Amino acid sequence: MWIDWLRPLDRKLVRDLWSIKGQALAIAVVIGCGIGMYVMSKGMLISLAETRSAYYERYRFADVVAPVKRAPNALLDEIAALPGVRRAETRIRAGVILDVAGASAPITGEIQSLPPFPQPHINDIVLHRGRYFDPQHEEEVLVLDAFAEAHQLEPGDHLYAILNGTKKRLTVTGIVLSPEYVYAISPGEIVPDKKRFGVLWMNRDALAHAFDLDGAFNEAVILTSTGTDEDALIQRLDNLLKRYGATGAYGRDQQISDQFLTNEINQLETIGRILPPIFLLVAAFLLNVVVGRLIDTEREQIGLLKAFGYSNGAVAKHYMKMIGLITLLGVVIGILLGLWLGRGLAHMYQDFFKFPFLLFRPPPDVYLVSVGFSLLVAGVGTVSSVRRVVQLEPAIAMVPPPPPDYSRAARWLERLAPWVDQPSRMILRHIYRWPKRAAMTVLGIGMSMGLLIGASFSMDAMMFMVDISFNVIDRQDVTVNFVEPRNKRAIQDVLHAPGVMTAEPFRAIPVVLRNGPNVRREAILGLEAEPELSRIVDTTLHPVALPEQGLVLSDKLAELLDIGTGDLLRVEVRTGRRPEVDLMVSCIVKTYMGTTAYMHLDAMNRLLMEDSAISGAYLLVDPDETDALYESLKNTPVVAGVSLQEQAQNAFYETLQDSLGTFVFFNTLFAGLIAVGVVYNNARISLSERGRELASLRVLGLTRGEVSYILLGELALLTVLALPLGALLGYLLAALLVQSFDTELFRIPLVIGDSTYGYAALVVVLAAIGSGMLVRRRIDHLDLIAVLKTRE
Repeated sequence: MWIDWLRPLDRKLVRDLWSIKGQALAIAVVIGCGIGMYVMSKGMLISLAETRSAYYERYRFADVVAPVKRAPNALLDEIAALPGVRRAETRIRAGVILDVAGASAPITGEIQSLPPFPQPHINDIVLHRGRYFDPQHEEEVLVLDAFAEAHQLEPGDHLYAILNGTKKRLTVTGIVLSPEYVYAISPGEIVPDKKRFGVLWMNRDALAHAFDLDGAFNEAVILTSTGTDEDALIQRLDNLLKRYGATGAYGRDQQISDQFLTNEINQLETIGRILPPIFLLVAAFLLNVVVGRLIDTEREQIGLLKAFGYSNGAVAKHYMKMIGLITLLGVVIGILLGLWLGRGLAHMYQDFFKFPFLLFRPPPDVYLVSVGFSLLVAGVGTVSSVRRVVQLEPAIAMVPPPPPDYSRAARWLERLAPWVDQPSRMILRHIYRWPKRAAMTVLGIGMSMGLLIGASFSMDAMMFMVDISFNVIDRQDVTVNFVEPRNKRAIQDVLHAPGVMTAEPFRAIPVVLRNGPNVRREAILGLEAEPELSRIVDTTLHPVALPEQGLVLSDKLAELLDIGTGDLLRVEVRTGRRPEVDLMVSCIVKTYMGTTAYMHLDAMNRLLMEDSAISGAYLLVDPDETDALYESLKNTPVVAGVSLQEQAQNAFYETLQDSLGTFVFFNTLFAGLIAVGVVYNNARISLSERGRELASLRVLGLTRGEVSYILLGELALLTVLALPLGALLGYLLAALLVQSFDTELFRIPLVIGDSTYGYAALVVVLAAIGSGMLVRRRIDHLDLIAVLKTRE
């Protein structure tokens, strides 16, 4: 046989690995989970980042955007001459209400201008299907791919849009992708809804005519030169465009699609930084336990090897080879698992982030890091065990260790639990005699449960966020935004719309907030003093009344501005008369989404030195009248956007299920495999250590069930003891992840449901039961004579 060609120690290595193949595979799977998680997250991180960079560069995604009310086209030369501007273009961009066949509710959309003929320009498009519009036909448009897919629109189909108060029938000529809408989300929403938000592109002249912007533009887009001071350029743009109603230029990092894409990349980076090392540390812990206890059972063999002339280095090398082979098997499993999961993840991302292409191709250094870090962790985890091999003297090793002394444990049990039966006494005596070993087992099982909780708690947190956002804070059915601010008396017109039972006004104004060097481009939301439909709540979820003076800030915005309650904040309004004032921060409230500033609506209008004006209204609607209301809103020229709360909530749930649910499944799979590996290894090691003892008990007359109870009862007791520790470790891991996912877009609350604790405990218990059943089979087939002859 091929094994005969190997050297003696290598033949022993093969036999040893075969004898512990189940344990070796379990450890390799644990290592593979850590490597798979790393390859998946790191590979996807690199793929997303490189795809984004290539897409942005190839289609010239703007570095800076400068919206205005109306500015002459001749201003383009002055913009292009500003320091740091590599290229500048102007365009027309406006909000629209869309009406598509089969959609009962009005759809919020945007429409943008394009040159008459296809040519390279800033924020270029990718023609996916169909053709470019004909400049001779003003009704022809291009449609964003995600929206077209949701409504099954194809070139040649028609839809309606309200353009500056006029309802117009449009013809779709092409389906396109755009770097500006990689993550297409409606303004003010928190998740994308392909059915409820659409983007159109139209010939520049036709759009200018529709919005009375002939010879003018309302947005400038800019590519900057390398090394440009973007903040200085934005300041120059704001000064230049101030008299044309500029609301404030902003960089690419403030563009909503790029913000969500960057947030996803950061989350992948966080996952890759936190979870794989934890998985590998658990694997190192397992290796340490398995190799250490394996060495204890091979004391005599080690002594014989040294007695026959094998050096300390040769024997140590033998065990290091074993560790290395198990680790490399884990690396292979992990890389294959990571590639498979990464490709699946890339396919999922294509549904959310609309790239022309997205290939999962981790670079070679990802694999090199996987191998190197795994070997390092394995080496660190087993160095103490290998050191014991080197230090073990042959004469000492060949002498069987003295039998354990259980007398103290027996006296302890006699005093504390005299009623315990004999098999149970044996379990408790063994745990008392080897407290460190029992503690390590409890820790290992607890760590596996903690990983399960840390991997799956995010669903609880997000469901809590949804409930708070849609049922406690925003309780309206419909949000209506007007094209231009209207007098507060317009709320009476809204109340006369079909099905409207209650309406509350609001106003949003663009501002720049300054506190020393900290500057934020935000919007202040003006509300009534005690709103009922869209409320502000504190950390105890009680409503907060808006003060008549001052600002209320979300906690994240206050953190970014480094400001506290009672401090003065510089507010530079970017609309109307553009006042600049210092306002006191009256209150800071807890929010989980976005960065928001609030103000009393009357105080806002006084600040603007305007009559009572509103930007829109929150509506509570009779469910039986929704279709009539939708039809009315579709034909209302002053309405620029409509947000439907129920559909937004459904979109959130769908997004959670598709994206976060997939991540939770992957993480739970990894953590579940680790739980099985930890529990099974401990059961198998205990069997190998106590095989002679258990066989002796069989010879003395104990049944298979009683012998199994002694071994598996100990495993069951240690598993039960590990459950509270696992819950604590899971909570701590969840807290670490919550801190890492604290971004401007989302703050995940530290909420772990009882069902998550119960699910994690159930997985661990089932892993213990499954491992116990596998070990029970080995107990039933013990060769009593062979076992009794060992160590004689």
